[in-house]
Amino acid sequence: QVQLQESGPGLVKPSQTLSLTCTVSGGSITTNSYYWSWIRQPPGKGLEWMGAIANGDRTYYSPSQRGRTSISRDTSKNQFTLQLSSVTPEDTAVYYCADDLGHWGQGTLVTISS
Repeated sequence: QVQLQESGPGLVKPSQTLSLTCTVSGGSITTNSYYWSWIRQPPGKGLEWMGAIANGDRTYYSPSQRGRTSISRDTSKNQFTLQLSSVTPEDTAVYYCADDLGHWGQGTLVTISS
């Protein structure tokens, strides 16, 4: 069974870059799914799709982050990563990684605070 697990710092200072990694187990990042996505949920708000990386390393981003998002993957480690630059407290959220077959990680809370 495919499992996804997010990892990264739980606290990031304003103006810095948030970096998270999603490790995929029980399947291959190159064959098990086509799109690998990052989604977040700010406190008290709904889910927000941030972007995805597809086979062939094509990337797709939500315009709401205004060009601050970058998604990449390391097929040798079966991982894909999220980087969000110039963070503000409004970027505080639970961040999830997911594939397009309904598998999600458990989520990781990232707080933006000095």
